[in-house]
Amino acid sequence: MQLSAQIHKRSKQYPERILQFGTGVLLRGLCDYFVDKANKNGDYAGSILVVKSTSGASTDFAEQDNLYTLCVRGTEGGKHIKENIVCEAISRVISARDQWDEVLKSAHNPDMEVVISNTTEIGLIYKEETLGENAPESFPAKLTAWLLERYNAGQNGVLIIPTELISDNGKLLKSFVLKHAENNKLGPDFVNWLNEENTFCSSLVDRIVPGKPSGDELNDIFQELGYEDKLLTKCEVYRLWAIEGDDSVEGRLGFADCDKGLVIDKDITKYKELKLRLLNAPHTLMCALCYLSGFDLVKDTLNDDLMEKYFTILMLTELAPALPAGIDVKVAQRYGRAVMDRFRNPFISHQWHSISFQYTMKMRMRAIPLLKGYYEVFDTVPHYFARGFAAYLLFMKAVKEENGKYYGERNGELYILNDEKAAYFHKIWSENNTENFVKTALSNSELWGEDLTKYPDFELSINTHLSNMMSLGVKEVANALNVFA
Repeated sequence: MQLSAQIHKRSKQYPERILQFGTGVLLRGLCDYFVDKANKNGDYAGSILVVKSTSGASTDFAEQDNLYTLCVRGTEGGKHIKENIVCEAISRVISARDQWDEVLKSAHNPDMEVVISNTTEIGLIYKEETLGENAPESFPAKLTAWLLERYNAGQNGVLIIPTELISDNGKLLKSFVLKHAENNKLGPDFVNWLNEENTFCSSLVDRIVPGKPSGDELNDIFQELGYEDKLLTKCEVYRLWAIEGDDSVEGRLGFADCDKGLVIDKDITKYKELKLRLLNAPHTLMCALCYLSGFDLVKDTLNDDLMEKYFTILMLTELAPALPAGIDVKVAQRYGRAVMDRFRNPFISHQWHSISFQYTMKMRMRAIPLLKGYYEVFDTVPHYFARGFAAYLLFMKAVKEENGKYYGERNGELYILNDEKAAYFHKIWSENNTENFVKTALSNSELWGEDLTKYPDFELSINTHLSNMMSLGVKEVANALNVFA
């Protein structure tokens, strides 16, 4: 039996007040969760129109009346939490590519008041495009076209809250929209309307949402629920959506008071840096190290004493001191220990390989600023960081290319490199010995925003760790701790 209106009847049909770009599990497990909670609490009365960028019908959503089950698992206040929530927040899902007219039609809706997005970090980019009848390719251009349609329809402005993990994402998105307006000659009146009636809020989202489990675990959950759910989403208990804004933003955001995890603050820098540097950066730096050491799940890594020790030293002695000034060391240490508990969550099966998606971009955005910060404080190599970076370079060594896709190898089995830089790394790995490869990769300023060979002894450290990993094994190098430091 499948989840549908026959099994779960919606509490109420609410008007569409939120336009959401993206169908991913993070939005469904956090932002949509807050909206659903506010509706059920009686604090809000709105639903979400979701726009997906890919083509084709959204059959999984349509077949389930746009309902999905959110399985919350973890520990809070010393108590185990196990909660299954049928989320009713989404009204419908449409395709930007195939149903662009429907997307533009939603701009005429006077009830529409909020736009949210999560198109991943590579989606929040500027690409010069001419706005016409068809859907633009990039998200900022799509948003510009939608806002232009709303302006021409004489409707009010909206709150625009991107959640992509990029610093000052609201300001960045606004700059892209204004640039599209300028390059497409949309006129000063439209630009004035953009500036005066619309508010772009930077925001930060923090919740581990691995999505739908598989195998026996999924079957057990289906048995427990009494129905199957193609969109079932698993997440941890911890949740944070920090939105940068003043009292006027809180007043316009109708679901703002639904949960302690939804925070509106005039400055979200503290939340952003702690999450980006002490949760996302450790994930990024440990990903290849753990995966190539034979671990599939984050929680399994934390059950290994030596790997847990590695994790702790990396986070608390190398990354925490490299945080920007203004963040109290004790706050960072406390946050770091809480993150370790979240990584240990026995109910969440977070796969290391899934964390490797767009690995190079994540390394640049999340980890490289900490390398710079560490050198500014200590002027020496962060060796645990370096080992994680060396493992990443080894992870990016493709052994097979097929139909434009690249595959690495772990213990005789292939894994796909879901990274837009996979072809580049395949090329430089195949053309160089290890030492020359390291120099070529580290000195590529387009990849990292700077030449990483400028940091004293960093290149030498990467060469040493990478060579040892290739000859002795990744786990052996990780477990050696200070032997190769």
